[in-house]
Amino acid sequence: MNKILWVDDEIDFLKPHIMFIEAKGYKVDTCNNGYDAVEMVGATAYDLVILDEMMPGMTGLETLPLIKAARPSLPVIMVTKSEEENIMDKAIGSKIADYIIKPVNPNQVLLSIKKNLHSQQLVTEQTTADYRSEFGRIAAQQQSAQSFSDWTQLYRKLVGWEIELASSSDKSIKEILAYQKNEANQEFSKFVRRNYYGWINRRVSDDEIPVMSHTLMRRRIFPVVDESTKTTLLVIDNMRYDQWRTIEPLLRGLYDVAVDDFYCAILPTATQYARNALFAGLMPLAIDKLMPEKWLNDNEDGGKNMYEEEFLRRLVQQSGKGYKMSFDKLVRPEAGRKLLDNMQRLYDADFSVVVYNFLDILSHARTETDIIRDLTDDEDAFRSLTRSWFEHSELYTLFRNLAEKGHTIIVTSDHGTIRVDNPVRVTGDKETSANLRYKTGRNLAYNARDVYEVTRPEDVQLPSGRLTSSYIFAYNRDFLVYNNDANKYIRYYRNTFQHGGISMEEMIVPFAVLKPKARR
Repeated sequence: MNKILWVDDEIDFLKPHIMFIEAKGYKVDTCNNGYDAVEMVGATAYDLVILDEMMPGMTGLETLPLIKAARPSLPVIMVTKSEEENIMDKAIGSKIADYIIKPVNPNQVLLSIKKNLHSQQLVTEQTTADYRSEFGRIAAQQQSAQSFSDWTQLYRKLVGWEIELASSSDKSIKEILAYQKNEANQEFSKFVRRNYYGWINRRVSDDEIPVMSHTLMRRRIFPVVDESTKTTLLVIDNMRYDQWRTIEPLLRGLYDVAVDDFYCAILPTATQYARNALFAGLMPLAIDKLMPEKWLNDNEDGGKNMYEEEFLRRLVQQSGKGYKMSFDKLVRPEAGRKLLDNMQRLYDADFSVVVYNFLDILSHARTETDIIRDLTDDEDAFRSLTRSWFEHSELYTLFRNLAEKGHTIIVTSDHGTIRVDNPVRVTGDKETSANLRYKTGRNLAYNARDVYEVTRPEDVQLPSGRLTSSYIFAYNRDFLVYNNDANKYIRYYRNTFQHGGISMEEMIVPFAVLKPKARR
């Protein structure tokens, strides 16, 4: 039972109100002055205090800081006869939880109590009820999804419910949502398998082909740069839509969101392929043919993303753009600090590009470091860690600095990541690639029903390497493991975040355009 202390110099006149509150299941203690209130708060663990502002001796505003000194987190509802602005400013500045204007209505008091003691519970209960009523509509939307746009709308809705229900204590409703999302991912995988070849080879009408990694620059980014005085593109490697939803509220005081959309990452949803395609405006096979010295296959040693700036400058020139550009890739924290010390290059450029690698590092750290894995046991914890990192990162400072200079910001990623839990066994030779969500090699053995197989890589504009290779891609939450020492790898990689395959999380990539708020 919640304990409440009601402090009022005319407390005897409030007995009917107190009886009403107690009948609703609360224990109410009373006193008629601030001195007794401070003493009682020090001696008893109250859940809430109702404090009259106008009392003889020590006023409510004088009592309030003494109560807060004794119990800083104790919510206090101020009751006042006055609506004068300076009194409210003093009360709010002293961190009251709420205030009520006399004459007091008992239902008004009860509402304020519930709002301050049970708000999270009430919100959770309502959110759970709302999702239950939405469940059937989401299922119908999944069954009717025919286009990439349909799937982005469904994915947006599912992620929204994941975030809404994160604080719910109702495990069953979370399990229902997880089941529904898993089912949606299964259907999305089938959708991609049916349509990917047609998209890549333009075998369907243009309005059926989503914006993809290799068309993003021309179709989405260059038009924004052309219409803006200064534009900065921030490519946050490995960022999923739910992570973007987590950090976006921190930017609302700086920017208005002009575009909140998605594009489709190519396969494999891995940095080597997707990000090179993004900056080159070309599929990997075309990069390999046109610039063979700048493309390394999976089984070749060396950096796989060494020429992104060169790719982009080539694309800008071929597109007839005369942008003054800057390009920075931040892989380590010290690189972020160095960039902040040399911001003038970004300010001077028409089009500045910053690639930020932290989330990819975080995903790998979660796999390799027990303490990070323990801290991010589920999706919500991973989102929470993302937000905490962002709040204290050089990237957040970069956003603030660019807002002050009036830069339009484009925020996107190269691909997302998914938490895997279902092993699928494959075999291959020593030339087979190591990625857990896709594999390429000459002698792959697998169950064709378990993967999306591409036996002729050129059919989907992928290079085949020095020797003819196949590609296979994992679906949904599957991950690919070799038969040798399979149990060891299953234990190590189950419940880790991986990328390279087919899922909504990996392929439906957030794309946002932020306009700086008018400076006053």
